[in-house]
Formats: sequence, C-alpha cells, structure tokens
Amino acid sequence: MPIEPAPTEWELPPAHAAGEDDLVALGADLEPGTVLAAYRAGMFPMHVSGRRMLGWWSPARRGVLPLDGLEISRSLRRSCARYELRIDTAFDEVLVACADPSREGAWINAEIRHAYNRLHEMGWAHSIETWDPTSGRLVGGLYGVHIDGLFAGESMFHHRTDASKVALVGLVEHLRSIGAVLLDVQWLTPHLATLGAIEITRADYLERLAVALSTSTADFTT
Repeated sequence: MPIEPAPTEWELPPAHAAGEDDLVALGADLEPGTVLAAYRAGMFPMHVSGRRMLGWWSPARRGVLPLDGLEISRSLRRSCARYELRIDTAFDEVLVACADPSREGAWINAEIRHAYNRLHEMGWAHSIETWDPTSGRLVGGLYGVHIDGLFAGESMFHHRTDASKVALVGLVEHLRSIGAVLLDVQWLTPHLATLGAIEITRADYLERLAVALSTSTADFTT
C-alpha cells in the first residue's frame, strides 16, 4: 500500500481560481505531500515554459480517456501481440526516456524526475512498460500517479512503432481490473484523440475527480 507523506506546508488555491486560464499558481515545492495535495485538488506540476518557476496547472479544457471508450484499431491489436507489458520494473528508465531533451516540448527536468521517483518509492507513481521480447529492450511506456480511483497520466514515449499506444492499452485494461474510474491525460492531443480521449470542462473534471477520490481500488501492483 502507498505510504502517505507528511502534509504539505503550502495552502494551494482551488483549481477553479484559474478561470479560463490553465495555470492556477506559481511556486511552492515538489515534496510528496504537496504533489499529492495538488492532484487531489485537480492540479498537476509543470515548470512554466521559458522560466524556472514551478507552475500548478488545471486546464480549463481537460483531457480524459474514458475507461470504456478506448479505441483499438486492428493494427494496434497486432502490435499488442508483439510486445510484453510490465509494471514498475523500470520506472526511472521510463522517466529518462520521457525526459529526452531532443523531444519536442520536453519538460521533465532533474527536479521533476527526482520528485516522481520519490513518489514511486512511496507507492504512488507507477510505470507501464512495453518490452520487446526478442531483444529484451524497453521500447515504450508511460508513467503517472495512482490515487484511489484516479490515474493521472504524466508522459509517454516510444522507440518502436505503437509501443506507447500498447502501454496505454495495457494501462486501461489494468485500471479496469483494479476498479479505477478516471484516467486523466491533462490536455487532449490528436494522438490521444485517436485512442478515444475526449475533452471536458474543468468543472466536469472536478466532479469526476471527487467520485474517483471516493472510490477504493485494489493496489496498483496487484
């Protein structure tokens, strides 16, 4: 079971304080208690582009992937059969791959990496990994935070065709099996839309979040 950290020393503003903006607040820290409090309030951390300042974000239009709405093409089903899925066997390797500075929009720095590794060690952050059974190499994956019935997806990567999509398929199947009810993908992208992700209002997201946080699930690594 996850270890509950010491509570945050910061008073975080409500997510709706951002109005039509996505950025709610600046500052605070990345202590485990602060990060978990933010997720429970509908926010997530990311540094502001071009600045060293830590931002707390709650998109006015939030991306979610309904767990009963995943769309799997025939080619993706074939890809699923080619790879092996694992959970939490290479968490930091997934983080490093997601943080590759050559990727467009790369945002994961050493501070973020350290923070999520701490959450992983405490049982809150998890990775779904796609492995090539022939070479034994990690070829794709994703990571995020699991709290009650919520899984907040953070980032994904692939080194082979469909490898990140296969990880997402595995994640959705796993979340269903443990009783989770909400998969947050932060912002809707064309890539995620092809898999069934949709965009909802912040108010709708916060209502769904309240339900998720009152939903008990099996342990993520069960």
